Amino acid sequence: MLIGQIESYDNERQTGIVKSQDDYFEFDHVSWQSTVPPDQGDEVTFDVNSEDGTVLNMRLIADSIKPVEAVKSRWIATLLALFLGAVGAHRFYLGYYKLGLAQVALTILTHGYGVIWGFIDTILLFAGHINKDAKKRPLK
Repeated sequence: MLIGQIESYDNERQTGIVKSQDDYFEFDHVSWQSTVPPDQGDEVTFDVNSEDGTVLNMRLIADSIKPVEAVKSRWIATLLALFLGAVGAHRFYLGYYKLGLAQVALTILTHGYGVIWGFIDTILLFAGHINKDAKKRPLK
């Protein structure tokens, strides 16, 4: 199995060129296995027929990766933001350690007004605008 990048794709002729290291291979719509059409710059995996050099079983790399499972709970993060937002507990829970430390520092430097940041984060979490942890995993 080779890994490459689509250099070009002609939608009318339904053929294209994929580059793998220093080699170029021509492919057609028959070898394309993904549900979305190919586009220039897409990273793909594919096989090459050793007899005639044709591309087989080409698919987007993103199709080969399992979806990321949610680990952290949105509700726990929301409750932490509501009750301990001034000290950034929800940011530590989600893995945003630098932001958590910034919230602690802001609360100390403003003699408690950092609680406003925690309240705003509570609203953002509740509304779903903060929807991933620091490792880009979705929240439950």
